[in-house]
Amino acid sequence: MPIPTGAPQPVATWRPDSALRAEGVAPTPFWTSLRRGVMGRCPACGQGRIFRGYLTVVDECAVCHAPLGVLRADDAPPYIVIFLAGHLLLPPIFWIEKAYEPPMWLHMVVWLPLFAIVCTLLLRPVKGGVVAWMMRLGFADGDHPQNRPEGLPGAPRDG
Repeated sequence: MPIPTGAPQPVATWRPDSALRAEGVAPTPFWTSLRRGVMGRCPACGQGRIFRGYLTVVDECAVCHAPLGVLRADDAPPYIVIFLAGHLLLPPIFWIEKAYEPPMWLHMVVWLPLFAIVCTLLLRPVKGGVVAWMMRLGFADGDHPQNRPEGLPGAPRDG
């Protein structure tokens, strides 16, 4: 029976890349997934949101049901943010120090808040990119203990 024109269309459920390759469907390209993640969108479909709060990852995409909650970025985003913020702000700090030699208190008043602001603004897009990267690498596939049904070796246990 055909779906009426005004009715909502059924949403296809998400499947890991390995299942897609078996059906002949190409996975989302790496750079597309990464861009979607940095923008805070689901790396699989590009429509759902990754975050429920500032840095809290949703359990699954509301549109394609990709299991985003099993992707744990842990410490990678802060390390990447520190690396980026340092490379972005240290050259101007050294240049201003060499050219003008301001007192240390002025450095602290200007640069410490600027580092805090830059790191806070970069953390969410970087975490979205890391989640997208992890999904693209296959960390959401059924081969991981978080996704295994009870009774199988390596399945998570309660308690």
